[in-house]
Amino acid sequence: MESQTEMKIIIAGGGTGGHLFPALALAKEINKVRADARITFVGTVRGLEARVIPKEGYDIRFIRSEGLVGKGMFKTLKSLMKVPVSLKDSRDILKDIKPDLVLGVGGYSSGPVVLCAKMMGIPTIIHEQNTIPGFANKILGGFVDTVAVTYHESVKYFPEYKTYITGNPIRAEILTGNRDRGCENFSLDRDRFTIFVFGGSLGASSINKAVAEALTYLGPLKENIQFLHQTGERECDSVKEVYRSREFRGTVIPFAYEMADAYAVADLIISRAGATTLAELTACGKAAILIPYPYAAANHQEINARKLWDIGAAQMILERDLNGKTLADLIRHLLEEPEAIGEMERISKSLGSSDAAKKVVELMLGLLKKKGLEKYKLLCSRI
Repeated sequence: MESQTEMKIIIAGGGTGGHLFPALALAKEINKVRADARITFVGTVRGLEARVIPKEGYDIRFIRSEGLVGKGMFKTLKSLMKVPVSLKDSRDILKDIKPDLVLGVGGYSSGPVVLCAKMMGIPTIIHEQNTIPGFANKILGGFVDTVAVTYHESVKYFPEYKTYITGNPIRAEILTGNRDRGCENFSLDRDRFTIFVFGGSLGASSINKAVAEALTYLGPLKENIQFLHQTGERECDSVKEVYRSREFRGTVIPFAYEMADAYAVADLIISRAGATTLAELTACGKAAILIPYPYAAANHQEINARKLWDIGAAQMILERDLNGKTLADLIRHLLEEPEAIGEMERISKSLGSSDAAKKVVELMLGLLKKKGLEKYKLLCSRI
């Protein structure tokens, strides 16, 4: 018999790590506070969540949904035609699970589920990771009960009376990485300077290409440095071949599931500048060369990166300036100026926040308590 105290939560959204990993952080924080909570994720079969969530032990359901922003006219029309289907899928899932609350974390699978939940009278909350909200969250902000944002600059995009600044949740295990274990698992030399390269959860072709070209200029340093390189699925084999032919020590992988240990082994990180990546970098206090994705909505990755660059927490190369030589020159400069890396680490660490997940979960529990009180008052008024 099902426990009467069981709490049922749906977390909707994903697509990329920027949406998915804060969602996982929140799921684990919910389970810390309420061991009885039953959490179900809702995403799409093509999103990163389809691979990651089952490994984390959570239930996941799928809807048929596609993005509407940044596509050509034909693809946008095709996506619009799927809206009724995604709403039906969402309603069916909500009727089956009967959640006490729905949390949207952004991404195109978030919109239909959160909107349906609101229409069905289910308490709703969204979390926005970036300075400038994504399309789905901009729309949902006017409907949901509560909005949580990462940055103060985001508040102006939502109704102020229900918007709270929480920071961006990071997975607690990100802070538990171990360099020795990471070196063993990733087949790295513990005593070499390690550069961790990743272009987001799906990889970044321009970063892969620039690093491959940079190896040509970094030849004199090959006995002192090594790479851990997350390429994405498509370019893993070709990048491996580049490291082999250039005779550089490096471990090339399509995706880093042991991200905590990947951060732990890194002396320098080369990455995009998504909000979740920056939240993890600063929580770990890592020095980084940030290469913002130039086609991010409202150019939010460059805005994110400039914040860190302006205060000395990271270096930045814009995509239009990115090539093997510019990247190699910056890597060489940092290797020759170890105090510069130390200063970046110190400033980065000062920006880190590890309690964002707790703040969002407190908002969720407060919303449930408020809704419960409203139901109680309504019941009393009918007696």
